[in-house]
Amino acid sequence: MKKALIIINVSKDESMTLAQEIAAYLTKKGVQHEFLSFDGFVDNTDFKGFDFVISLGGDGTVLYAARNASKYGLPVFPVNLGEFGFIASVQPEDWQKELKVFMDGKALFEKRSMLKIDVLREGKKVYSSLSLNDAVISAERGVSTIMLSVKRNSLPLCRLKADGLIVATPTGSTAYSAAAGGPIVSPEVEAFVLTPLNSFSLSSRPIVLSPDSKLEISIEKSRIKGICLTVDGQEPFALNYGDIITIVMNKKKALLVAGSEEKFYNALRSKLNWSGVPHA
Repeated sequence: MKKALIIINVSKDESMTLAQEIAAYLTKKGVQHEFLSFDGFVDNTDFKGFDFVISLGGDGTVLYAARNASKYGLPVFPVNLGEFGFIASVQPEDWQKELKVFMDGKALFEKRSMLKIDVLREGKKVYSSLSLNDAVISAERGVSTIMLSVKRNSLPLCRLKADGLIVATPTGSTAYSAAAGGPIVSPEVEAFVLTPLNSFSLSSRPIVLSPDSKLEISIEKSRIKGICLTVDGQEPFALNYGDIITIVMNKKKALLVAGSEEKFYNALRSKLNWSGVPHA
C-alpha cells in the first residue's frame, strides 16, 4: 500500500479533523495520500494511481467512492460519519484499529454487486455509469406518471405506467427500493430488483431478476416532458422520448473493507428495525 485517497464529505464537520488524523497516521506508516472533497453531487473522478480509498462520511460518500474505485478494483475503507451508516461499517472510534488490520492484510472484505448503466439515444451511447445502490427513472417533478417499456434479454417483460421505476442491487434493496415496497435482498445474493413507483396498475409488483439479465428500458411518450435517470441518488441525467436505458450486472464488484454478513444483519435489526416483533 503506497498511496491512499481520502474522500472528505464537506457537510460533516468532523470529517476534516478526522482526515488530518488519518493522514498523520498514514504518513507515519510511509503511505502517501491525497484529499478529495465530496459535496454529494461532485462529478466522478479518475482514481487511477491509488492503492485504496478512505471515505469519511455516510453511505452516500461510500456510494461515490465505490463507483469510482471499482473501475480499478480498489478497496474502499468506509468510516461512518452519517446518521444511518448501513454500508459505511467502520465507526469513527474504531478507525485506527480497523485501518491497522487492513494495512496488515488481515481485514475482511465484502464484495458488493454493481450495475452497469448505459443510455442509448438514436443508437449512440450518450451516458454511462456504475451503481452500487440503484438506478431510478422518474419524472423530474414529483407525482407525475411516465410510460416505460421493459425488456429482459430482448424479451418483453412489461409496459409500465407509473411515477417511475427503481432498478436496485442487493445493497440498494435496503434503500429507496425498500421504501417503495421492494424486497430486502441479502448482499451475498447475485440478483437485482425492479420496483415500480406508484404504478397505475395494482398488478405491477416488485420482481427479483437473475444476474445474467440484460434490461432494456425504453422511454415512451407521455404527457410529461421532463424525465430523469438518477444513479445512486447522486447522478441525474435528462432523458428524451425514445431513449433506451440498458442495465446489466457489472463484471467488477465493489470491495468494502471491514464489512461482514454479521454487520449487515445487525444493521438490518438495529437500523431498519427488522426484528419481527416490537422491542425484539
